[in-house]
Amino acid sequence: QVQLVESGGGLVQAGGSLRLSCAASERTFSPYRMGWFRQAPGKEREFVAHITWSVGSTVYADSVKGRFTIARDNTANTMYLQMNTLKPEDTAVYYCAARSVVLRGYDSWGQGTQVTVSS
Repeated sequence: QVQLVESGGGLVQAGGSLRLSCAASERTFSPYRMGWFRQAPGKEREFVAHITWSVGSTVYADSVKGRFTIARDNTANTMYLQMNTLKPEDTAVYYCAARSVVLRGYDSWGQGTQVTVSS
């Protein structure tokens, strides 16, 4: 497992933007895929977006498509989530996760960062 540390959460008004970062502790970090998930109070954790590390291909949940952008910096072992046009329903704890190999699920998780969008 890899230690992942999220940052960048906070309080923002509806329509605003935030950028989340997820930094991996390993010097040689090359997962198969990394993703962002979120969990709102009283709800189950849900998928937000993922990026396949080697090729940079991305997939988004319908609820964030066109507003959020996932990206990675291979040299810095860091993944990002640019969140624009934020809505109150985006309020949640956001988690980053790494999937080390294709045949396994997400096996490393960050501690989470709170995003609160006020109306």
